[in-house]
Amino acid sequence: MDRLVNTALTAMRGAMARQASIANNLANANTVGFRAEIANAETRWIKGDTFDTRAQASEQVIAADMAQGAITQTGNPLDVAMNGDALLAVQAPDGSEAYTRRGDLKVSDTGLVTTGDGLPVLGDGGPLTLPQMDSISISADGSIWGVPQGGDPANPQRIDGLKLVNPVGSSVAKGTDGLFREANGGALPQDPLATVTPSSIESSNVNATSALVQMIEASRAYETQVKLIDTAKQLDDGGASLMRLDS
Repeated sequence: MDRLVNTALTAMRGAMARQASIANNLANANTVGFRAEIANAETRWIKGDTFDTRAQASEQVIAADMAQGAITQTGNPLDVAMNGDALLAVQAPDGSEAYTRRGDLKVSDTGLVTTGDGLPVLGDGGPLTLPQMDSISISADGSIWGVPQGGDPANPQRIDGLKLVNPVGSSVAKGTDGLFREANGGALPQDPLATVTPSSIESSNVNATSALVQMIEASRAYETQVKLIDTAKQLDDGGASLMRLDS
C-alpha cells in the first residue's frame, strides 16, 4: 500500500511544480520579450541498502520556448525587437553577463541605457552610456546613432552599438530571473550578423489560452492523485478490518 501512496505523493508534487511553471508563464503573458518556460518530469529512484523499489517524479524547468513573439511597431527610437535567434546582452544584478529578448530600452538621468526592468544594456565596451543628444536612433545592425546638441541633423554620428549574440550552438540556460546565461558561466561572443527591428518591441510568446488549458490539466491530475491516496486509505482500512479478531 505504501507504494501506491508514494507514487501518488510524488505525482502530486510534480503537478504542483507544473502549476507553478504555468502560473509564471501566465503572469508574464504581457511581459516584453518573455520566453515561456518548458517544464518536464523525470524519474528519480530512491537509493538505499536494498533494491531500488521506490521512485519519485522530479518536475523541473528544462528549457524555454524560443518561438518568436509578435512584433509591434511603437515609434519609439529606443525600442528594438531582436530578429531570429538574437539575444541582447545585459548586466545581471550580480554583475555577470546575461541575455534577454527584452528590447524596451530607456535612458536614465545619468545617460545609462537600461531595459524596461532596469538592467544595464551592454555595448561595445561594457554598460552602454549615452551623452546628451538632440536625437537618437538605432539601426538594424544594433548601431546607435545620434545628433549632438546643436549639430547637423543630416549628419548623425555613431555613438556605440548594442551587443547582440546568437545562442545557437552554445549551451544556454534560462534562470529563475528570466535571463539567459551561458551554462558554463562564460560569455557569448558578439554576432556580427545579428539584426534588430528598430522602433519595435516583441511581445511575450506565451499563449494564454493554451496555458490555461495546461493549468486545468495539472489541477485535475492533482485531484486524481488525491483520490488515489483516499482509495489507498480505504483499502488499508478494509484489510485491517479483515484481520481484526472479534472479542
